[in-house]
Amino acid sequence: MSNRIRLGMVGGGNDAFIGGVHRIASRIDDAYELVAGALSSTPEKSRVSGEALGLPRVYDDYKQMAIREARRKDGIEAVSIVTPNHVHYPAAREFLKRGIHVICDKPLTSTLADAKKLVKASDASDALFVLTHNYTGYPMARQARDMVVNGEIGDVRVVQVEYAQDWLSTPLEHEGLKQAEWRTDPARTGAGGATGDIGTHAYNIACFVTGLKLESLAADLDAFVDGRQVDDNGHVMLRFEGGAKGMLWCSQVAPGNENALRLRIYGSKGGLEWAQEDPNYLWHTPLGEPKRLITRNGAGTGDAAGRVSRIPPGHPEGYLEGFANIYTEAAAAIRAHQSGQPRPEGVVFPTVQDGLAGVTFVDACVRSSKRNGAWVNV
Repeated sequence: MSNRIRLGMVGGGNDAFIGGVHRIASRIDDAYELVAGALSSTPEKSRVSGEALGLPRVYDDYKQMAIREARRKDGIEAVSIVTPNHVHYPAAREFLKRGIHVICDKPLTSTLADAKKLVKASDASDALFVLTHNYTGYPMARQARDMVVNGEIGDVRVVQVEYAQDWLSTPLEHEGLKQAEWRTDPARTGAGGATGDIGTHAYNIACFVTGLKLESLAADLDAFVDGRQVDDNGHVMLRFEGGAKGMLWCSQVAPGNENALRLRIYGSKGGLEWAQEDPNYLWHTPLGEPKRLITRNGAGTGDAAGRVSRIPPGHPEGYLEGFANIYTEAAAAIRAHQSGQPRPEGVVFPTVQDGLAGVTFVDACVRSSKRNGAWVNV
């Protein structure tokens, strides 16, 4: 298809889990074609990964890739950045300043200073910046957001969100597991461990669905595994503008939990409950009435969920499709941008500002915890 967006990738080599996820997501709706990559921090590994993927062009590093691709008539139009967190800013900067659209994995950066610099780089570029907080692409998350906007649960009063895992309950970072090594290294992941890796997801989905803006927080972070340099568990109290209150728990040392992201929202007229591990179901409880189950593409869903659903109700859609929805929304925005048209109605994806909010959240959590859980403004 000549209308596929020519895509490059930074990071995401053979042994990188998230690179494969992004490649699958980019192709589900056939909107992209991967044609170039700088797939590893070493040229040798990059070439081996590029050959395995059959890429026409493989580069030694992202700067070389950005320079050469920008010069080609058939160069990449967008780049997917799927490196450890500390590389996000310098890599994204190289492509943004050459007008190449950026699709970046979360969190935005490893430090708040880099996040602010990346916002400036994005603002100065004509290119779009898309952040892959993939849970915002789930149809029932879109349904919940639409219901809040339409006032179906009234004024939001209480937000409870949690993301629990157990995979870092032991010191895997000392056993040669690459995914654990960089996620527990503050030089690569940033000052926040679980807060940066999954706490940002929980915070983002809570703000995405409710539309609330955080005012202040109080955090209690711990590294329960001996010798770990970043937190692996966090409890955070939240105060939102307008008076709503919330609590966020993120943990990677909670045995029995795999990817247990759960959101509960309570308003003056009712409540909503959604769980990522059962993503096609949304529970709605109007005040004083029995719970009602809304299913993906089933009775009671609206246009917001329907436009990002692909198959009939009863057939599961989840993690990969959520990622794909972000990529497809980005493709629609990129094509509109290239033709000088406004973004198509209904197209939604996380932006660099959402990324800044996430890194600001992590920074505030760390500052608060160092002050014994004192309330800090964000």
